[in-house]
Amino acid sequence: MSHTTDLPAWVALIVAFLLVLGSGLTLLGAIGLVRFQSFYERVHAPTLGTTWGAGAILIASIICFSVLQSRPVLHEVLITIFVVVTTPVTLMLLARAALYRDRTEGTPGVPQFEAAGEPGAERPGTSD
Repeated sequence: MSHTTDLPAWVALIVAFLLVLGSGLTLLGAIGLVRFQSFYERVHAPTLGTTWGAGAILIASIICFSVLQSRPVLHEVLITIFVVVTTPVTLMLLARAALYRDRTEGTPGVPQFEAAGEPGAERPGTSD
């Protein structure tokens, strides 16, 4: 049994647009995961696809069920906050772990760590 016949046409268009947008962004993230060469390039595309794609899909869900139930449906907001907060943090942790691994293995092309106080360790734009 489907309640989509109770959905006004203008809401259905907005929901359909957000669903297509969200699924398209998620697809672009998946294509980027397959297409890019290095780990550092690969980790960026799915993160953006997941955050923006899932965000658009969740907004579509909020709009659809809020109109159908004639009251605000907010439990999707918790899912949105969880996805938006955890995805970039996961990206940062994965990238830092990979950078640490590449530095300790001496992988060529990876910038070496410079400790504070060493020559060249000043931040850009902080010259005396």
